[in-house]
Amino acid sequence: MPGTPARKQNRSRTARAVGAVAGATLLLAACGSTKDTGAAGADGGGSGRVGVILPLLTSPFWQSYNDYVPKMAESEGVDALKTVNSNSDPSQQITDINNQLNQGVKGLVVAPLDSAAIEAGLDQAERKGVPVVAVDVAPDQGKVAMVVRADNVAYGEKACDYLGKNVTSGKVVQIMGDLASVNGRDRSEAFRACVRKNFPKLEVLEIPAKWESDTAASKLDTLLNANPDIKGIYLQAGGVYLAPTLQTLKSKGMLKKAGQDGHIAIVSNDGIPQEYDAIRKGEIDATVSQPADLYAKYGMYYIRAAMEGKSFEPGPTDHDSTIVKLPSGILEDQLPAPLVTKDNVDDPKLWGNTVG
Repeated sequence: MPGTPARKQNRSRTARAVGAVAGATLLLAACGSTKDTGAAGADGGGSGRVGVILPLLTSPFWQSYNDYVPKMAESEGVDALKTVNSNSDPSQQITDINNQLNQGVKGLVVAPLDSAAIEAGLDQAERKGVPVVAVDVAPDQGKVAMVVRADNVAYGEKACDYLGKNVTSGKVVQIMGDLASVNGRDRSEAFRACVRKNFPKLEVLEIPAKWESDTAASKLDTLLNANPDIKGIYLQAGGVYLAPTLQTLKSKGMLKKAGQDGHIAIVSNDGIPQEYDAIRKGEIDATVSQPADLYAKYGMYYIRAAMEGKSFEPGPTDHDSTIVKLPSGILEDQLPAPLVTKDNVDDPKLWGNTVG
């Protein structure tokens, strides 16, 4: 619904800062430079209930994020309400935001479905003086205290780099996300541009699938009928595209294990356990681990900080990431998202190896 070997950023760790606030102490567990704006939450103390709105629950990635939310809320001292699922409907998401505001929440953590449409909900929250943290997807416009997200341009570049180094020439497919989301746009444009620049012997075919598994399966089936000589596939969301892709390839007798003749190199995004199992079996080759655990952790961290009246500045953090200012002026904490292959798939530090 977070660069490549060529774009590695030098990330330094900053010292942990402890801010003393009259009547309360806030441990700044995870930031680069911060400042106190004096604009504490509406109740005056930076406390209160927080609404958490999900984009969907049909993906194992978002199911995992949903499971992490109450754990991370507790560890960060946030009173989070039961999560609300917008069921892949941007209009419903705006309704969900309004419903949460009408319940008197003092903060919102939202994973936007549509980067443009979410502005209506953000405007409602701003009118009520309720801070918002966006997770996974950056809004095009609107006020948020922070976007908690990984570098989605790097996702597309990492996939391109891996496929380009393992497929010397021929056709590769990218099964794209929803282009109404900045994530879908970033991954698609980055993959396309990287192939054009670095691997001109590859021909990119594209499937717009809008984060829908049925759409991905149907369009991939049609594409493979016309192009049975596909050499590689990039899945922009393993949580929704992995199963239909493997099933489609299997039904056509095209699912060959890594090392076998006819193997189609596959790189995915998400880092869910199912992808790791597929890597171990040789069904796919790699994935980029999108940090569901850190999305929940720092979503809760930043909403508490915003409710306490804290704001932030661009720069390195103490959790191996960098806060950047987007062209819109919005700040984004770009969390690390490692490439996972057979060489490191069993790393116990990967969140996908810590869930059932």
